[in-house]
Amino acid sequence: MFKPINKRVNEPAIRELLECAVLFDPDALETAACLYREEDTYKLYGYEEEGGIAGIIGFRVNTSDTLEIEHLAVHPEQRMKGFGRALVLLALTEAGPERVEALTDEEGADFFRSIGFQITGFQDEASGEERFRCIYEVENDED
Repeated sequence: MFKPINKRVNEPAIRELLECAVLFDPDALETAACLYREEDTYKLYGYEEEGGIAGIIGFRVNTSDTLEIEHLAVHPEQRMKGFGRALVLLALTEAGPERVEALTDEEGADFFRSIGFQITGFQDEASGEERFRCIYEVENDED
């Protein structure tokens, strides 16, 4: 079941997944947890499966109606079962944006490419690392 979990961000299972999403950076973990606890514009959702959290997605919708995926993680034992794709689709359905965007590393870019996103690589000026902008233009059914 897909449900909002902002208020549960300090639970160990949720923090563990959020930690994966921030690449095990303790400062980034605290910043992310604070955003989801304190900022109404940042949404954190979890997918519960068999009593546990299979995955999480954190996002916000900006003023240009773009859903910005900030964090996405699936529990290692639940990977390759469609939970990542389901989380993205459920967030898209929940928010109803015109566009979805994520900034990620190469592994994340491969995932987003596999679910129909357009990928553009660039070099991060601050870190010098290769990053990827992943964009999906939402088709509106007006019939």
